[in-house]
Amino acid sequence: MDGVTDACFRSVIAQQGKPDVSFTEFTHVHDVCYGTEIHLETLLYSERERPIVAQLYGKDPNLFYLAAQAVCELGFDGLDINMGCPSKSVASSGSGAGLIRTPELARTIMQAAKRGIEDWACGQTLEQAGFKPARVAVFERLNRQRGETGPTPRRRLPLSVKTRLGYEAVTVEGWVEELLMEQPAVISLHGRTLRQMYRGMADWSAIGRAASLVKGTGTLLVGNGDIQSLGDIGVRVRETRVDGVLVGRGVLGAPWFFRSKEQARMRARGMDGTDVGRDPGEVSLNERFAVLADHAQQFQALVGEQQFYRMRKHLGWYCKGFPHAASLRACMVRVSSVEELHVLLEDFQNRPEVTDLPQAESADEPSVLVSRCS
Repeated sequence: MDGVTDACFRSVIAQQGKPDVSFTEFTHVHDVCYGTEIHLETLLYSERERPIVAQLYGKDPNLFYLAAQAVCELGFDGLDINMGCPSKSVASSGSGAGLIRTPELARTIMQAAKRGIEDWACGQTLEQAGFKPARVAVFERLNRQRGETGPTPRRRLPLSVKTRLGYEAVTVEGWVEELLMEQPAVISLHGRTLRQMYRGMADWSAIGRAASLVKGTGTLLVGNGDIQSLGDIGVRVRETRVDGVLVGRGVLGAPWFFRSKEQARMRARGMDGTDVGRDPGEVSLNERFAVLADHAQQFQALVGEQQFYRMRKHLGWYCKGFPHAASLRACMVRVSSVEELHVLLEDFQNRPEVTDLPQAESADEPSVLVSRCS
């Protein structure tokens, strides 16, 4: 979810239907400790997102020790180590899912991060840890930008790990046993190997085996993969007995995804007698466009109009699940500002073939419209 679940998108999600916990995009530990300040944009967050967990990646235990203390100083509610990214540039360097092949190093990294959290909680300053004063000043600016004026309360943050079933083949039992030796608070498990990337279907039976292995250890097991609705969550929890479900791509273009999560919990337990497979929440076309426009406005206010092109992927993701969505989606790749977006949406909604549609949404259909994006 690098470049996707940024502070702006997470803020919109929190407004529309807050999940139980959110994770930042992942940030390399070197960038946390020594990178240019712009690289710390991935660690921006707002108070409305809490509880919010900082997600880091890398392979140097010493940098994890330092970066863990920076995460504590920045006021996060937890630290998550990414051991699941399948990207070639990440995994081939030994980071992300590459750590599945080096379990001893993975455990050393977890130990280092825990030491960093413990030392910070016991009163060690960032300067004592080894940070230069200029770097400490950057962290202070980030805290002030969020509205924090006083010192960050010192507490021991929970450490979690996000990973996959294996590297080339499913080796989930042995791999999870290695991670459990370091007693993480949570293991989030994506139901594919690194070799699979995002191809095929997530193996929830393997996730279920891991959930059984973890029971009684004090560590929670969270499953992930191919979740498209709150109904899917209920089914997976009942089938596998996981402690929770992590949702990623299913939220793209649907920040209201978690709006009815309490109802979904009841449905998952069979408490209301409804069909657990049906999504309990629906969004009208007008509301979809209103949220889309608000998201774009917040993004432009945060990063500026020159960076608005980074918003285009989100605009495209919003354009699904309604008639002629494909035509509108084709136009979104050219939008360069909030003003242009408003013009495009108004033009789309005023087309006869759109105004004559029923009010209720239906599935995305092949469009016979000629795209008019100017």
